[in-house]
Amino acid sequence: MTQPDESFPRPHLENLWAPWRVEYFSADHKATGDFFSAAAQTSDDAAHLVVTRRKSSFLIMNKYPYSAGHLMVAPYRKLSDLADLTPDEVLETWELAVHAQKLLKICVRAQGFNVGWNLGRAGGAGVEDHLHLHVVPRWMGDSNFMTVIGGARIIPEGLQPLYDRLIAEQDKLS
Repeated sequence: MTQPDESFPRPHLENLWAPWRVEYFSADHKATGDFFSAAAQTSDDAAHLVVTRRKSSFLIMNKYPYSAGHLMVAPYRKLSDLADLTPDEVLETWELAVHAQKLLKICVRAQGFNVGWNLGRAGGAGVEDHLHLHVVPRWMGDSNFMTVIGGARIIPEGLQPLYDRLIAEQDKLS
């Protein structure tokens, strides 16, 4: 029996199979307008990955997530300043963040969360003119060498299968 090669760097390439990544590579990454406004106005929630709708805001999956299950809460109204949220929008946004955590604890067994706003370009906002609250699930030991050395994130589940599980679990919670 041969012993595995323990040297670094390895003299050969190893394969890292990630067939779920086909969703990312086959997607058109060019911005096509305001996807939050499009999702707010659509009647096809699945096509826009909208998980939950309330009176003034909604919960949507991030198409280009930091980790599996990265969700966002956005008001239907397009605005860029927290001070412009109505009291009802503030309350509903936080209620949807709590709802997102409940879903993610069940569906992806999240052990913790990063929850926050990226406000303005200097604050890291990818979409500056439509407020949205990020709910990013985390796990103990979920950081790995691929992000640090390889400059890549490994997302272990496709968007559509996870969307289907989130919807199914949400139906159970209702």
